[in-house]
Amino acid sequence: MDIVIRSTVTLMLWATLANAQQPVGAAAVREGRLWFDGRATLGDFTGTTTSVTGRLTGGADLGEVRGWVEAPVGTLVTGNDRRDRDLRTSMGAAEFPTLRFDLTGLVVAERMADTTVVQLDGSFTLHGVTRSAKIPARLVLGERRYHLWAATPLNLKDYAIGGLSKMLGLLRMSEDIVVHIDLVFEVP
Repeated sequence: MDIVIRSTVTLMLWATLANAQQPVGAAAVREGRLWFDGRATLGDFTGTTTSVTGRLTGGADLGEVRGWVEAPVGTLVTGNDRRDRDLRTSMGAAEFPTLRFDLTGLVVAERMADTTVVQLDGSFTLHGVTRSAKIPARLVLGERRYHLWAATPLNLKDYAIGGLSKMLGLLRMSEDIVVHIDLVFEVP
């Protein structure tokens, strides 16, 4: 019995090490969804878009992967036309039409079965302001398909986004939101 356990652990360790050295091919976003959770005096809401594009350069292993993901601000919808107009105005969609994340590094934190927990190092650009970001994420690497999920808090004031208060302050949106990312990259 002890030999079976040791053999199983050895096999799992070997598979993990082999996966760590696995080359990651260049890929493009095949499908994706980006959304944020907001809080306001009239209730919580979600803004979402599926108009997401992006590319990964690939590398000899995960640590060498670089890339970018972006979405048009004007495609974010909350289910309320007035709030959507206010969102586009506050985010300056005419002047700053895209929100973007540039990946400058990826750090493996933990491997579990088919999922790898990583930290995405890079920068967010929103409303013409670029700030560094470290985002915890989960990644499933297939042979020609990579699925990434991430969520991170974001403060809108850090990106000079105003207009969060209406009607002399009676209607307010919290400056703190949570951004969620669900992306599928595919190797051509």
